[in-house]
Amino acid sequence: MPKSTALVVAVLAVLLGLNMYQTLTLQAENRSLSQAVSSLAAELPKVSTTTVRETVTVSAVSTEAPNYSALYEAVKDSVVMIRVFSPTGSGVGSGFLYDSEGHVVTNNHVVRGGSSFRVVFNDGSMYRARVVGTDVDSDLAVLRIENPPAGLKSLRLGNSSELKIGEIVVAIGNPFGLEGTLTAGIVSQKGRLLQTGRGFSIPGVIQTDAAINPGNSGGPLLNLRGEVVGVNTAIEASGVGIGYAVPSSIVARVVPALIRNGSYQRSWMGISATTLDADIAAAMGAAVSRGVLIVEVVANSPAQRAGLRGGDRTVVVNGVPVRVGGDIVTAVDGVPVASMDDLLLYMEERTSPGQTITLTVWRGSEQTSVKVVLTMRP
Repeated sequence: MPKSTALVVAVLAVLLGLNMYQTLTLQAENRSLSQAVSSLAAELPKVSTTTVRETVTVSAVSTEAPNYSALYEAVKDSVVMIRVFSPTGSGVGSGFLYDSEGHVVTNNHVVRGGSSFRVVFNDGSMYRARVVGTDVDSDLAVLRIENPPAGLKSLRLGNSSELKIGEIVVAIGNPFGLEGTLTAGIVSQKGRLLQTGRGFSIPGVIQTDAAINPGNSGGPLLNLRGEVVGVNTAIEASGVGIGYAVPSSIVARVVPALIRNGSYQRSWMGISATTLDADIAAAMGAAVSRGVLIVEVVANSPAQRAGLRGGDRTVVVNGVPVRVGGDIVTAVDGVPVASMDDLLLYMEERTSPGQTITLTVWRGSEQTSVKVVLTMRP
């Protein structure tokens, strides 16, 4: 074979080998790419589904704007201004219609000291009213309009125990005498204790950041369904943007008694106590770390007759003297109590004078049950 022909054959062989190598390489790469695409495709539906579902959820929450105007229109004729007159001056508070007979719920401190009263409606019409009942320990009072007009629309009580932290609430009243003012906020917290000035506390109080000012007292705190979940009662003197409302669970028990009897009889056990926390428990060597620590038992009280024990020594916990050694209450009638608010709210909502309750008590390292026959609060 001539040299030139041999050279051509050799070159062709080399080119053919290279072509076959590139083809095999490309096929291998294509297979790898196909496998990668298939794996990615298998994952994509999962990623896509999750992302879309989350977006829809967030979107649904963020676009649910409360219709405050509609809420106001629905309740404005049921919220009133209360003008209070006394020999020493006059004042303004708020209230709301409880029934079609002209009973108006407000705060005790609004009517306290007043000698004559006027109820002013949203349309400016004004009527004389008289006090039919008061209760200092819940700061609630009831007025009745004299010769009430026909067609009165009362507000419905909601269930304050169903309120959630962060839930939107609305306050309507007459701050500084500014009629029919609506403010909105959220439930900042529940289960606050509010002192009444008699040495007792209102339990289960709702904390809100809806603007509440002097003149709002006695007005309704409403959920977005227009139901009364609380009665606006106080503001935090040392802070801005913190208001308190008596929960509707207490209103539902107290107001009917005020209308019927002019007063409310609540049960009494006769103890002074504090919430037990981990630091106090450690300092006294308690067998439990949550509950209500009895500090003192009132003489001749139901608690003393039942054999409950108060503290027998004082220890310093985080720089604060605490009376310890008393019984620790962890449940009432089988319902756990972890704080003073739990205990007081149970007493307020579920007990009456003459009722017998069973306390689960830790005395030292032993657990026992103690029956207490409740009497009327003095």
